[in-house]
Amino acid sequence: MVDVLLGLQWGDEGKGKIVDYFAGKYDVIARFQGGPNAGHTLYINDQKVVLHTIPSGVFHKNTVNLIGNGVVLDPVTFRMECEKVTALGVNLQENLFIAERTHLIVPTHRALDKASEIAKGSEKIGSTLKGIGPAYMDKTGRNGLRVGDVMLPDFKEKYEKLKQKHLHLLAGYDTQDDISQDIINWEKDFFAAVELLKKMNIVNGEYFLNEKLKAGKKVLAEGAQGSMLDVDFGTYPFVTSSNTISAGVCTGLGIAPKWIQEVIGVTKAYCTRVGGGPFPTELHDATGEKLREIGREFGATTGRPRRCGWIDLVALDYTCMLSGVTQLVMTKSDVLDAFDEVYACTAYEVNGTKTREMPFQLTSLDVKPVWEKYAGWSDEAAANSKFYNELPAEMKAFVKEVEAYLKVPVKYVSNGPGRDQILEQ
Repeated sequence: MVDVLLGLQWGDEGKGKIVDYFAGKYDVIARFQGGPNAGHTLYINDQKVVLHTIPSGVFHKNTVNLIGNGVVLDPVTFRMECEKVTALGVNLQENLFIAERTHLIVPTHRALDKASEIAKGSEKIGSTLKGIGPAYMDKTGRNGLRVGDVMLPDFKEKYEKLKQKHLHLLAGYDTQDDISQDIINWEKDFFAAVELLKKMNIVNGEYFLNEKLKAGKKVLAEGAQGSMLDVDFGTYPFVTSSNTISAGVCTGLGIAPKWIQEVIGVTKAYCTRVGGGPFPTELHDATGEKLREIGREFGATTGRPRRCGWIDLVALDYTCMLSGVTQLVMTKSDVLDAFDEVYACTAYEVNGTKTREMPFQLTSLDVKPVWEKYAGWSDEAAANSKFYNELPAEMKAFVKEVEAYLKVPVKYVSNGPGRDQILEQ
C-alpha cells in the first residue's frame, strides 16, 4: 500500500518534519516530484537539517528512500546534501536509491532560469533560479538528460548537444554576457558532482517500487512544494513546474492508482507564501509581521521572508478535494499562542458575490476574503502541551471549526519544531 503526504497551501507547511515523524511506520519513503527548490526542515539531535532532494526518511535506519522519476535532480545540490547527511552518520549506500528516469538539471538550465526571470522585470513569478522550470521544459520537449544517462559512454556528447541548444536560446536574452561566466563556473562543479552520482544506487525506479509493493511493503510518497503551486490547478502562472497533488504520485513514481490508500494533507494553522502571485488572506500590517517573526517565516531554501496571513479555508477545501485528502496535519499551531483573536477565511467576495469556489484566475480578480473570527488562546498553552487534550479549549474549538468546514479530520497537531512536538487527536 501507498500513503501520500503532501502540502495543501503554497509550500512551507512543515512537510519534512511530518514525513520524519511518520517514516518509522513505513518501509519506503519516495519523493515523487519537484526539485531542489524544496526545503524540508528537520531537527536531528537538536541540529537543523534542510533536505532539498533526498527524501525525509533518510535518518531512519530501517527505511529505504527513493528519489522518483518525477523529480528533477541537480547533481551539485545533491552532492552537497549527501555530504551533510553523511556527516550525521547516515550510510546513503544502504538506504538511498535514485530512479534512472529522474531528469537532470544542468548548468545551462540554471542560466536559462536566471535569464528568463530577469527578462520578466516586474512580472517575475518568484523563481528560485535553480533551473527547475527549464529542466521540466526539456523533459516535456523530449530533450532532457536523465540520471541513467550519466552511466552511458556518450554522456558528455549528449550533454554538449543539450548545452548548445540552450546557448542558442540564451542568445535571445540581453543578459547573455552576464551569465556566460556563471556557466563556466557551474560546469566545473556539475561534472565533479556527476562522478558522485555514478557511485549512487541508480535503479529502475518503477520496478524497484512495484516489487516492494508486491512484497507487502508500506510506502509513503512524499510531495514537495504545495498544492496551490500545482502546474495545472495552482495559482497559474505563479506555480511550480510539476503536479504537486496526489495525482502526481502515479506518474512520478510509476505506480498504479490502486495502491494509494491514505492521503495525508499538511497545512499550517495560518498561511504563508514565498515570491510573487495572488494570496487572498495576506496581511500587510503588524499582524502579518508578527506572524512572520514568531513563526520564523523565512525560506529554508532561499532565505526570503515569507508573506503571511490567516488560514484560507476556501483554498484548503479546494486542495483537499483535488487530492482526496483523508486526514489532516495542522502545523505551527503554537505560533497562534501570541494572538488574542485568530481568523479564518471562509469565503471569497468576487465582484460583490460570495463564493466558496476557487476562481479560474485569481491574478485578474479583486478577491476579498470573508473572515470568521475565533477566540484566541495565550500563555504558550499550545507550545507547552504534551497531549492533544491538554490544548486550550479555544484552540480545540478552532480545530473543530476547520474540520467541519473541510469535512476532513485533523488527526495531528504540531505544536513546535521538535520531532516529539506532534499531538495525535
